[in-house]
Amino acid sequence: MKIADKTFNSRLFLGTGKYAHSKQLVSAVVASETELVTMAVARVSDTVATNTLYRTLNDMPSGIQIDFLPNTSGARNAKEAIYAAELARQIFGTYWVKLEIHPERKYLLPDPLETVKAAEHLVKKGFVVLPYCSCDPMLCRRLQDVGCDAVMPLASPIGSLGGISSTAMLQIIIEQAQVPVIVDAGLGAPSHATQAMEMGADAVLVNTAIAVASEPDKMASAFKQGVQAGRTAYELRLTPQSEEASATTPMTDFLREES
Repeated sequence: MKIADKTFNSRLFLGTGKYAHSKQLVSAVVASETELVTMAVARVSDTVATNTLYRTLNDMPSGIQIDFLPNTSGARNAKEAIYAAELARQIFGTYWVKLEIHPERKYLLPDPLETVKAAEHLVKKGFVVLPYCSCDPMLCRRLQDVGCDAVMPLASPIGSLGGISSTAMLQIIIEQAQVPVIVDAGLGAPSHATQAMEMGADAVLVNTAIAVASEPDKMASAFKQGVQAGRTAYELRLTPQSEEASATTPMTDFLREES
């Protein structure tokens, strides 16, 4: 899968919040075989904490290459998100950014107007912008039109683990998209990831379901397998469903023949 100037073999991306300790995070990253992880910038007030996380993810076992995707989680408007993106570019030396703007704290739903405003500005500044957004086909088209390199519609509210709440809208987004569609937020089980991939999503991003699992590395592996299974099923094209039964062993007429 290609996004902007980078190509990924894994279609599973990971968030880095809520892990009990850094060893759990590293083991989950290794088990998932992900190649892209997100890091919150705006919510990390302690620069030391940010650098510790950065060093942890850089200190991976030999042969494992991870790209970083700073996100603007915690930004309440376009101005704060743009500031966070510029800060991330200076600190981490990357022009990639996951754009998140959610001023409302109970459901953490993205602000569509401020997201489009910030995306347009950041694209003009040369950023590769991956916006977290509502599962709204018209909004995703608008974000695509202003130059975003992917769209990241939510499955359900952040951390809810509710799975895909609007399959019809997500299907329209996937059908209309001319950039990769990454299903983000709310995936609570490997089967949810499989469903998204079977629908034709290009990738999924998972955080809470893995980070809070009793064994994050095993759950990360399960999500990896779910993503792979869903993608394979999509590529093979699932057989259409039918409302009528169809015998799995149809050639049984001889049983009814008269002797």
